[in-house]
Amino acid sequence: MKRAFLHVRTRRARPASASLALVCAAALCALALALAPGAVGDTTSAPSLAALAPAAVPGEAGQGAPASAKPGFAAATLEQCATATAPQTERSATFSGEMTAVPGTVRMQLRIALEERPTIDVRYRTVAAPGLGVWHGSNPGVKIFTHIQQVTNLSAPAFYRAVISFRWLDAYGHVIKSSQLHTASCEQPAAPAPASTGGASSSSG
Repeated sequence: MKRAFLHVRTRRARPASASLALVCAAALCALALALAPGAVGDTTSAPSLAALAPAAVPGEAGQGAPASAKPGFAAATLEQCATATAPQTERSATFSGEMTAVPGTVRMQLRIALEERPTIDVRYRTVAAPGLGVWHGSNPGVKIFTHIQQVTNLSAPAFYRAVISFRWLDAYGHVIKSSQLHTASCEQPAAPAPASTGGASSSSG
């Protein structure tokens, strides 16, 4: 299966002390991340003309701790899967990784790798493209770190998923915890078969 060059999009947003809202593609989508009081968020997002699915927003203080507020939490999510039969540049997948600090954490890092499985294959294989498979790090002292990455120009028919690696670093840069998760798959269907132009004819006489 011939694959055109993949495009990877990311954008770093300013950290926020209480809550962080990311508005993508001229208000077509929004991703909100609310942090506990005193925490500082560091989020990287990928703009897209298609709407991103809103992420779950952690509860406010006093409403019960959400799962994402627990130390050492990590999640790998398929945020959006945009399919199109033509042109190929309209086919995209948007992935996000989120992690929370554990005791002793000074910085957090995550890496998003893309895997592809053509429909005729049974195994996924890693896809190489600029911007994929590199570590992205939080600012020192961040308690919740989220990174979003969008890949466009996907081939079809095929399935795509992200494998996200997480690591927690101490003050000396030593890894004190690591984890790896994969997202749900984004299916890019084949283009429909062209409609038949021929027709049955009949004669009478």
